Amino acid sequence: MIWLYDLAYFVGGMFLANAVPHFVHGVAGKPFQSPFARPRGIAQSSSVVNMAWALVNLVIAWLLLARVGSFDLRDLGDALSLGIGVAFIGLFLAYHFGRHNGGNSPATTP
Repeated sequence: MIWLYDLAYFVGGMFLANAVPHFVHGVAGKPFQSPFARPRGIAQSSSVVNMAWALVNLVIAWLLLARVGSFDLRDLGDALSLGIGVAFIGLFLAYHFGRHNGGNSPATTP
């Protein structure tokens, strides 16, 4: 049963990491890809939509980290579950958004 807590912390880390780019673009007033644009995850949504999506992600992350079990960042197992979730979705999103924003093959400067 304890593995369910680790799974919740893993998914909480995914939502926490996903909130960051949407929050940054939202507060900067810049459009960014979101699941609400068409085509989903490719087209860009407004900064207000991204800010709202960031807040939804933060609430879900909080629910999974603060309300499931007794998450303790000083506990290695809890921290690893969170960190692996952050790394997993972070690498996936870096590749996904990099395909559409030129980040997977950046131009070299002389």
